Amino acid sequence: MKAAITGATGLVGANLAVALAERGHVVRCTRRSSSRIDHLAAFGFEWAEADLRDADALTRAFEGCEAVFHCAAVVDIHPKPTPLMQAVNVGGTANVLQAVRAAGVRRLVHCSSVVTVGVSEDGRPVDETAPFNHDRFGLDDGYVLTKREAEALVLAAEDVDAVVINPTYMFGPYDARPSSGRMIVEIAQGRIPFSSSGVNNFVDVRAVAAGAVAAFERGRRGERYILGDADMRYDEVMALIAEVLGVRGPRAVCPSWLAGAAGLAGDLAWRLTGKEPMIHGNTVRWGYAQGARYDSAKAIAELGYAPGAVREGVAAAVAWFRQVGMI
Repeated sequence: MKAAITGATGLVGANLAVALAERGHVVRCTRRSSSRIDHLAAFGFEWAEADLRDADALTRAFEGCEAVFHCAAVVDIHPKPTPLMQAVNVGGTANVLQAVRAAGVRRLVHCSSVVTVGVSEDGRPVDETAPFNHDRFGLDDGYVLTKREAEALVLAAEDVDAVVINPTYMFGPYDARPSSGRMIVEIAQGRIPFSSSGVNNFVDVRAVAAGAVAAFERGRRGERYILGDADMRYDEVMALIAEVLGVRGPRAVCPSWLAGAAGLAGDLAWRLTGKEPMIHGNTVRWGYAQGARYDSAKAIAELGYAPGAVREGVAAAVAWFRQVGMI
């Protein structure tokens, strides 16, 4: 099989490209002209220059492919959708759908995010049926809203055979930016003095990559599948990262009231200077939110998904960061 991947230079896309190649498939990766690809040079992937805002370029990239895995997105914790997020996350997904149709692709696997699923209100993990409720907790930020809108476009495209995957917070190798691995890099550098008590679901990105392949092979058309592993507090996962690194982790959990004050100060500084601070209201809300608890039972039952242990994902990320000199 020949498969095309958007966002192959990112964490999910890179690990998916490796997983497909290891299974004997031909992999064609789209990239922007400015994208870094040296971390994937050893794999011999085909590369096609195609910006998500160019439907014609995407069509050319998808020609001859049986599968398209759409992993590209702008990940930003801005409180509101920015023009770039709207153009890439939403407009880019519309262009992917157009290109999939034009190129005659058999199936699209859309890499959405677990943020399009509602959050728990009672402390129990939620599944794909949980209604969207981020607005009740101030968590309806720009990334959440644009990913939700993009997912809705895919699910509404009745003429496209599409399956949606909803990964949780991932750790693993080939995180060149880095994205979620930034937490690992900053703990290694001693730049995170305090942790927080919020909860999220964490997973090894390689399990997500395998789940994406399974979604292509066995997923039901028009369905979405949460791909995660363990619900953990941020202070727990940061302690785990520090243990794997062999360094001292954050010294303590910052009280929520103090973090809230820092978030307000960050918001004020942002408005006055126009420069996004490290800590602002949105980062604090996510850092202390208790509802990001998720159940992957549907993917386990229907896809044969095997949740990847968080520790293994962290260890693989640490090994890769050390190999390339990022820590």
